[in-house]
Amino acid sequence: MGRLDEFRQFNLLTWLREERQSRKLILFIVFVALLLDNMLLTVVVPIIPSYLYSLDESTDGVLNDTLPQQQTPPGAFDTIVSLYDNTVRLSGSNATAVSTGAIPPTSAAIMPDGGLPQNSTDCPRSTSKLINENVKVGLLFASKATVQLLTNPFIGPLTNRIGYQLPIFIGFCIMFISTIMFAFSSSYALLFLARSLQGVGSSCSSVAGMGMLASVYTDDEERGHAIGIALGGLAMGVLVGPPFGSVMYEFVGKTAPFLILAFLALFDGALQLFILKPTRVEPESQKGTPLLTLLRDPYIIIAAGAICFGNMAIAMLEPTLPIWMMETMCSRKWQLGVAFLPASISYLIGTYIFGTLAHKMGRWLCALIGMVVVGVCVPFARSIYGLILPNFGVGFAIGMVDSSMMPIMGYLVDLRHVSVYGSVYAIADVAFCMGFALGPSIGGSIAESIGFPWLMTIIGIVDILYAPLCLFLRNPPGQEEKIAILMDTNCSMKTRSYSTQGNYYQGENMEPDYDDYD
Repeated sequence: MGRLDEFRQFNLLTWLREERQSRKLILFIVFVALLLDNMLLTVVVPIIPSYLYSLDESTDGVLNDTLPQQQTPPGAFDTIVSLYDNTVRLSGSNATAVSTGAIPPTSAAIMPDGGLPQNSTDCPRSTSKLINENVKVGLLFASKATVQLLTNPFIGPLTNRIGYQLPIFIGFCIMFISTIMFAFSSSYALLFLARSLQGVGSSCSSVAGMGMLASVYTDDEERGHAIGIALGGLAMGVLVGPPFGSVMYEFVGKTAPFLILAFLALFDGALQLFILKPTRVEPESQKGTPLLTLLRDPYIIIAAGAICFGNMAIAMLEPTLPIWMMETMCSRKWQLGVAFLPASISYLIGTYIFGTLAHKMGRWLCALIGMVVVGVCVPFARSIYGLILPNFGVGFAIGMVDSSMMPIMGYLVDLRHVSVYGSVYAIADVAFCMGFALGPSIGGSIAESIGFPWLMTIIGIVDILYAPLCLFLRNPPGQEEKIAILMDTNCSMKTRSYSTQGNYYQGENMEPDYDDYD
């Protein structure tokens, strides 16, 4: 058996060594990086609102305990049901904490009509305090996207100078530190710092990852398919994150889901070290178009705007929907994350289908339809029964927009500028981050002022009004010589040279030419 195990291990190492020269393995690395990034992004969605509320409640409990209280006979106690940790605090001379399972059924509150209140142990005691959590939670969620927004303009040009391998590995290291901080932070300030730090790591991973894919997949149809698969990693993270976080938080605790993500991040880091070996600087072979020049391109701005406003809808839902469910539905902790499941599943389906289909039907049309569907579906997410179909429609439509606009960003650079992709995908990530920065911060304030239903109506109208601008992307003008190259069916698009560990890939089959590589 020992020799058999050695034989299997030898085959695995040989396979990995051979596959290291494959574009598919690079695609897999980007897929895993986006998966972990977005799992950490969304796993906090059901945890943070409930956790911050419980922190505030415990703080108020400590303050109340310091106030003079009415004397009680020795051994007497009052029970206080904790909303989020399934324990009962005993106030009095012998204050301890016991499981709610020890409370007889008769200890539950009785309604005037003799019945029990619906989900009495899950309903917040202070609705006004819960509504005030909107702003705190919104700012916390927005901090990651805000920091990422500020970091992206530096990461894009940096990848043009040193290549993509080192930035994507630095992103992994920062994400790992952020995950550990989330696991053990017990204050709003530390959680805010962990979320902000995640923005730096996410910027490195997403910009370098997308740029790397655009570099090795230069054919427009192949690039769209590859980016659709990579966005599937993003979709998987968004899909798994909320239900995984809520269920683990409900039954295991706050620390467990983040420790599991930290372990998965270590696997991703080991994979990057073995495949990419991010120790060498691999600058681009040609100088890319300056970032400011790309920002002055109206077609790139229109595509970036579609990414921004499309994702702003789900970004506004993330901090406000769990609080609204706690306020109106007395939802349990695991339900806060499961509510996002329809949107996550449909986003995964949308990115997979339209990664290829959008090239055939027209990416501009795919994005236009997606924006309209988002605008129509979002305002209907107002009740527990109405959450399923609208959220499914929102996720599917955002999948249409993302899988259409991400490839078209690379196509616009090929068509109108120099085919170096770090800066343009920095712009795409900036647009994505603006949606997730403005969405939670503005959405939390609007939900607190005029209510959750009106918030959904406003973002729906904004998406519908923006949709017609996608018509300009139907046939964008380009440089004549580049149009001739892109439209010449007799000229097969060759993959630009891209190297890892001294292997220089040429052509569509990515067969390596070895250069001093052992």
